[in-house]
Amino acid sequence: MNTKNYKKNIAGKLAEGFIEHPLTLMLSLFIIVMGYITLQISPREANPQIVVAGGAVIVPYPGVKASEIQKVIVEPLERRLREVEGVEDIYGIAQDNVAILNVKFFLGQERDKANFRLYNSVLRNISVLPQEIMQPIVKTMDIDTDIAIASIAFYPKDPSISMTELYKKVSKIQTKINRIENVAITDLIGERKEQYNIEVNLHKLTAFHLSLGQVLKSIEGLTSRIPDITGRTNDNKIVVFGVTKAIRNTNDINNLIIAIYGGSPIYIRDIATVIKSDDIQNMKSATLTYAQNGLGKEIPQTTISVTKKRGANVVDVNEAIFSLMDSLKPELDKDKIGFIITRDDGYTANHSVNELVMHIVISVIIIGVLLIITLGYKEAFIVTLTVPMIISLTLFAGYMLGQSINKISLFALLLSLGLLVDSAIIVIENIHRHFHDHDAGNKTVKEIAIAATNEVGNPTNLATIAIIMTFLTMFLVGGTVGQYIRPIAIFAPLAMFFSLIVAYIFTPYFVNKFMNKDD
Repeated sequence: MNTKNYKKNIAGKLAEGFIEHPLTLMLSLFIIVMGYITLQISPREANPQIVVAGGAVIVPYPGVKASEIQKVIVEPLERRLREVEGVEDIYGIAQDNVAILNVKFFLGQERDKANFRLYNSVLRNISVLPQEIMQPIVKTMDIDTDIAIASIAFYPKDPSISMTELYKKVSKIQTKINRIENVAITDLIGERKEQYNIEVNLHKLTAFHLSLGQVLKSIEGLTSRIPDITGRTNDNKIVVFGVTKAIRNTNDINNLIIAIYGGSPIYIRDIATVIKSDDIQNMKSATLTYAQNGLGKEIPQTTISVTKKRGANVVDVNEAIFSLMDSLKPELDKDKIGFIITRDDGYTANHSVNELVMHIVISVIIIGVLLIITLGYKEAFIVTLTVPMIISLTLFAGYMLGQSINKISLFALLLSLGLLVDSAIIVIENIHRHFHDHDAGNKTVKEIAIAATNEVGNPTNLATIAIIMTFLTMFLVGGTVGQYIRPIAIFAPLAMFFSLIVAYIFTPYFVNKFMNKDD
């Protein structure tokens, strides 16, 4: 059958258009190089980031009971907030002195726009609330930038170093880490800030007929900052009145007069003990446990936890963070401060991605060996060549769609790997069969390759579309599970689609280049 005497479908047209095109080989090399570059520049993550939008609206109303707050704040504000586009549910809580409304948006809502709509709605509807309320607070949820990707624990090597001294050193490092590109939020765990602690003796307080409120007001007045005052005299001289910092040591607090009792002044030292130490009201603490002489020992530590911006490559961010820490190590050793990296999602992500890539390579080799046994080494070689092109095109398309490379996206490629070679195997097997037809001697390899590809085009398209539709049903899965498995619903159909294109373009091309009718 002459290639010009039958109607060609999409498979036949692609095969005919590229089988002898001078740029087909260059196109194949370009696709593979593009895939390699995409693999290097694509953001890597251990797991796909789930977009969650929502927040809490906190409305303080001092001196009002919960039952009243439910009627005048929670219920009317809940009705107004339900009008906000994208809101899935609202959970209102009324407590004495405060109302809290937790607002949940549908998954997939763009976080910044959802947060703006929530904040705007609260301010727009503040007129429906009592005038006596305090300024409402809108605290938004930020799951993307609240999950730590790196944690570094700092500990004193010398017992003489206090936790407040450690905090001062670590807070400076925290500032440096915050300046690194794509770092979102840094947080300190187990930190101890320096402060003056006033331990009041309640018995002495009662004896002098004083209240804690009087003590508090006196201290607040001492800590208030008074600005410098400038003025002009009659002879045009400028006079500056200034008050120096009132609290410089514990004596400044001890000598503070609280009240007059029996004609004598009452000082802070008369009713309390003042100590300069750390913030003892901070209930957070962190320790490092290590083995010494067969026993477990603990030392206090302060941890910096770091999060990244959405879409950033966790590997690059963590490399920048730990490179900074390496540069600071001599200075920390000099200050007798040690550190341990307790979390490194960059390593986890990189290791997971590299391991899955290796599994894909192993799977391709296994497929190649099986094809050598069943079809022949030339056929196996041609089919194996199509796999890296399919994966390259899939990774590039995923990158253009804003997808990261993670365990789920690579699992989708690994899952569909057996299906990826189906189209190429069908095409090359049909070409191989046509080589042994009774009329093969009257046709060239080019004519046979085009005709054989055209012959299986429509049924192969139908079978592939059916598989693609099966994967696309994953888009119907809702909730966090749907968000988590979304890369499978994206990467698997893309891989199946590109497997068709590559099979129709490059399989006939390589057959025409490397095979003959005697194979």
